Amino acid sequence: MTAPSSEELGEVLELIGREAARYVSELPDARVRLPGADDAALAFGGPLPEDGDGAAKALMELLERGSDGVIASSGPRFFHFVVGGSTPAALGADWLASALDQNPGAWVAAPVASRLEVVAIDWLKDLFGLPAAWGGKLTTGATMANFVGLACARRWWGLRHGIDVDAEGLAGLPRVPVLSSGYIHPSATKALAMLGIGRGSVTRLTRDAAGRLDLDALRAGLQGLAGAPAIVVGNAGEVNAGDFDPIEAMADLAEEHDAWFHVDGAFGLFAAVSPRTEHLVRGVERAHSVIADGHKWLNVPHDCGFAFVRDHELLGGAFALAAAYLPDPDDPRPNLMNLGPESSQRARGPAVWATLRAYGRSGHREVVERHLDLAQRVAARVDAAPDLERLADVTLNIVCFRYRPVGVPEDRLDDLNRRLGEAVLEDGRVYVGTTVYEGRVAFRPAIVNWRTGEDDVDLLVDVIREVGAGLTATP
Repeated sequence: MTAPSSEELGEVLELIGREAARYVSELPDARVRLPGADDAALAFGGPLPEDGDGAAKALMELLERGSDGVIASSGPRFFHFVVGGSTPAALGADWLASALDQNPGAWVAAPVASRLEVVAIDWLKDLFGLPAAWGGKLTTGATMANFVGLACARRWWGLRHGIDVDAEGLAGLPRVPVLSSGYIHPSATKALAMLGIGRGSVTRLTRDAAGRLDLDALRAGLQGLAGAPAIVVGNAGEVNAGDFDPIEAMADLAEEHDAWFHVDGAFGLFAAVSPRTEHLVRGVERAHSVIADGHKWLNVPHDCGFAFVRDHELLGGAFALAAAYLPDPDDPRPNLMNLGPESSQRARGPAVWATLRAYGRSGHREVVERHLDLAQRVAARVDAAPDLERLADVTLNIVCFRYRPVGVPEDRLDDLNRRLGEAVLEDGRVYVGTTVYEGRVAFRPAIVNWRTGEDDVDLLVDVIREVGAGLTATP
């Protein structure tokens, strides 16, 4: 067989539908990582075939040879990164989006997909308590959402210097000052690098080893700029312990010194969904740009993020493009290619719209609050265990702790926990790795999957203790 054929479609859709349904149905009890996962992945390779076998045979080979190498990251026992699963509504809409294969970059090519993104952005602003007049864009994830928000900050900063940096570039201008806490995420500094501002532009103003913001130092730093424009980055939800910068106080300082205030709320922005945690993001509505990640706590498929910008005209200034064959930039209909870095883009609106339409504000609040309770359950079990030590308060949905059995000296704990993290991943019943928090190697399970329940988080603690006991029993 040498070329695609329409006759293949029916067999392919039936095959994938059946196998996908089986996989999803087994997720709640699935081992997150199977033995030999790396070997299964590395088995793929070899020279490009001259003649293909057709779609069905290729997909069967993928299923048969690759299944052991799939990490069940969309299941309830994956705590390694802050990654949710896919709600039924989001998964269905995402499959449909793949089948329809729409490009919402231009309204004329995809009016429904374009409209669904506009509505999804509006609903998300409502969910998070952001002003309705703001602009917004769906992106691939938090990194590109930070890129969008900080691109608008860069444009604003250039205009304050009398330069359209998107037309003229940054040459001849002073360095862009960026001030943040030690909580600033690598996705934000990566975005700064891509924007030409640079990772090294960030001044981290910290008051302790965890990276908490020194608010007095931020005030002094802004005063020292003597009115020159600056970018302040606030962090709603730090990745090691789920802590928050003082968003409201940072908003006050940004207003006082006329600085751009960007808030990275990749998962922490969802604190706004619950009355129990909304105080953590109080003041976020006063920011100039705010971002969050959809494939985290919204539980929509990869890839999806959100960028919200107070002055929506800055989006067009940073990202609009023009050509004779493209829609007129003044077209009143939304042409999403003019609002973000991608021209051709996946239709992410259907999945976001569908999960919000299916479960509403109360359904997503219920998911968030269930996870808050589960995080406290993990913390209570850690506190009760003689061989575990919690290292931080549980502010949201992350529990930071380490294995600390009796009799193991302090100078051996980091190595023990590092080896334990590798052993837990290899074990595969649950999936959680290690980090370094205040100089100590620790676990930081993040609870964001809509399927996760008490049995799953109990198993998490049990496996860490069981595998740890096995390591300490072996010389």
